[in-house]
Amino acid sequence: MKNTLRSFCLAFVIGFSAPSVFGQETIATAIENYDQGFRLGFGLNGGLPLNDPYDFSLGGDVRLQYDLTKKTSLTLTTGFTNFFVSGKDNDLGFIPLKAGFKVFVYENEFYLIGEGGAAFAVTNNYDKTSLLLSPGVGYATKVIDFSLRYEYLKDFIDESGDEGIGQVVARLAYAFEL
Repeated sequence: MKNTLRSFCLAFVIGFSAPSVFGQETIATAIENYDQGFRLGFGLNGGLPLNDPYDFSLGGDVRLQYDLTKKTSLTLTTGFTNFFVSGKDNDLGFIPLKAGFKVFVYENEFYLIGEGGAAFAVTNNYDKTSLLLSPGVGYATKVIDFSLRYEYLKDFIDESGDEGIGQVVARLAYAFEL
């Protein structure tokens, strides 16, 4: 009776652990077989600055994306953005350089992205460089990418001389695999 009970317990443990072992191999194999690669996107950006004296912003960017898995990617983005000012004040143009992390949260189309880096002012003798933080949400297909993000430029000054300029930005991009 003891041997029968031992044999039954051993068969029970093996029977229930075997599917999980095979399941782990399947997941590991799927990750190894995922075709990691690069994507390149060209985007147009339109924004609404939240500080005076800036009225609106326009820009363009290039984003290089490396897909780690089907749901996660690393990003590197640069381009040019200009804050427009009406009247006698000067516009503010800058080149952003950001690195980020993108994660798809719903059906490999809707994603969250967080980027951080620097903004290098290049217009009107304004020679500051600012910390740039940019969280956002988006929707992407194989070729179209639409996103909304908030950008915070910590070291640029507003009309009252306070540091910190924020803006809400919409991005429409065309992307393709390299």
